[in-house]
Amino acid sequence: MGAVTLELDDYDLTDFLPVAAKFGSERYGFVVTPNVDHLIRYHEEPRFREYYNAATYILLDSRFAGRLLRLVKGMSPRVCTGSDLTAAVFSSLVASNDRILLIGTSAEQVQALRQKYPLHNLHHHNPPMGFIKDAAAVERCLDFIESLSPFRFCFLAVGSPQQEAIAHALQMRGRARGLALCVGASIDFLTGKEQRAPRWMQQASIEWLFRLLQNPRKMAWRYLVRGPKVFGRMVRFKFVLRDQAPTLKPATAVSIPPTR
Repeated sequence: MGAVTLELDDYDLTDFLPVAAKFGSERYGFVVTPNVDHLIRYHEEPRFREYYNAATYILLDSRFAGRLLRLVKGMSPRVCTGSDLTAAVFSSLVASNDRILLIGTSAEQVQALRQKYPLHNLHHHNPPMGFIKDAAAVERCLDFIESLSPFRFCFLAVGSPQQEAIAHALQMRGRARGLALCVGASIDFLTGKEQRAPRWMQQASIEWLFRLLQNPRKMAWRYLVRGPKVFGRMVRFKFVLRDQAPTLKPATAVSIPPTR
């Protein structure tokens, strides 16, 4: 495949938090946070590119990818990791009566969030494993979110590319209002289900190594087999840094087939 273009919003956490705070509930938008695995998927999968190209905000999640961009492309993108963003939104932006939706994770994790933060209007839906291949399960998930719209924030924590597919489908249907965030395993870190790398490892861009050592059976394929593909893919990328959020695109009604 030839070169592909990916636009990135040039925000770090400090600069993006006010943007998220002001987004409101009168329109719909969604946030994606590309890491190395996402970059590979973006290059390989046209449907995933469709999801990303429709995103309202594209925030670089990976310090490792940021260093690689500086090395290969001579660019200096700022990083806003999904895990840091999720924690900051809960601790700094969410008011006790804000309507918050959480898709994915367990009931125990929801209880942990309620104990950690004053969440009096938190609504949870946990789709079954592999739900994205089941049209009825996808519809139940979308209906749940739309029935509780408008919301302030909707955290989609069902893994990639499922969460991006749901975020995109909500946009295309045009019924939801609020800001959806595709946050992957961020809730696991926030609730203590998984331990996050020490800050020095995060700053050194080796958080991936910590996760590999914590769970080698689960992470070996991702980091040792699939991950190195990024070096070959990176030279085929054209990256564009955006200084501000893109204009929201009008949604059009389309049929969203399940992701394979």
